[in-house]
Amino acid sequence: MSLRLILCLAMLAVLGACSKPAPPEEPVRAVKLMTVQSAALSATQEFSGEVRARIESRLGFRVAGKIIARHVEVGQSVKAGQLLAEVDPQDYRLAQEAARAQVQAALTQRDLAAADFKRYQALVQQGFISGAELERRDTTLKAAQAQLDQAQAQAANQGNQAAYTRLLADRAGVVTAVEAEPGQVVAAGAPVVRVAQEGPRDVVFALPEDKLSRVSLGQTLQVQLWGQDAQLAAKVREIAASADPVTRTFAIKLALPANAAAALGVTATVRLSRDSAPRQEVIKLPTTALRQEQGKTSVWVYDPAQQTVNAQEVEVSTADANEAVIAKGLSLGQQVVVAGVHVLSPGQKVTVYRSPYEKPANGAAK
Repeated sequence: MSLRLILCLAMLAVLGACSKPAPPEEPVRAVKLMTVQSAALSATQEFSGEVRARIESRLGFRVAGKIIARHVEVGQSVKAGQLLAEVDPQDYRLAQEAARAQVQAALTQRDLAAADFKRYQALVQQGFISGAELERRDTTLKAAQAQLDQAQAQAANQGNQAAYTRLLADRAGVVTAVEAEPGQVVAAGAPVVRVAQEGPRDVVFALPEDKLSRVSLGQTLQVQLWGQDAQLAAKVREIAASADPVTRTFAIKLALPANAAAALGVTATVRLSRDSAPRQEVIKLPTTALRQEQGKTSVWVYDPAQQTVNAQEVEVSTADANEAVIAKGLSLGQQVVVAGVHVLSPGQKVTVYRSPYEKPANGAAK
């Protein structure tokens, strides 16, 4: 073998080693299809709500101070008059003692002025002093009495301030939130504990703007509590005057019956009947069939002749339970991919997924 032939074979081997391997073929994926058919909208719409207390108070101290103790936890039941928290009472007790001392001093001055007035009365009757001098003593006695009254009122006020260092529950209820901890300095009126009072219960849910006209005060709606089969008749008690600035929904409060066993925070399903219009036939698809791309909604439509899928833009008008109502973009009889939509590409070949329990059509072999 000549040297030239050996060199050519070596160069071919090197070039073959440096060439890129052929890209793997795109796998043929199995997809689950659904034939587009017309269906009627449900007779009712469901909204999720929450059971809340009719009255929920945010309790705080009537004086400022440093919290030294908190005696309740979230979820704890409390009774009327039960101690919830305390702030440091030292400064208020000192002020109360100072007010009591002022009362004693004012009382002494009043007693001294009263004794002088009594003695001068006797002197006036004996003719030793004039009536003008007695009037001055009477004025001094009245001023001393006024100072005593002021000191007593100040002492009562300081006594109230000292009592306000103890936060008490004004009604029986359940603690739903704690908004301050021991060691924290709070201002007068700052919320410390939130208590849901015992008594009537409401179901609160958010209603979109386009559904607001279907609800009115006093209207009866059907409510089903989580974990319960029975439906309760609840009346619309309150409709928010303005929409939430973020969600653009209106808060609706429903009054539950007095005998309803509804725990706080339980999820409730509110059923709202649709307008009394003729039943409308629409196209509905499961939400798993929809895909978002560049701000547009589309679905994959199956081409049985080519066994490929292509993207089809659609317009969603509303939701019906767990399905989306399609307003435009699809025709009856088309086949749409309802599972695995995020791993497909336009023109990709696919196979139709069939359940192993599904019987073959026309007696074909499995």
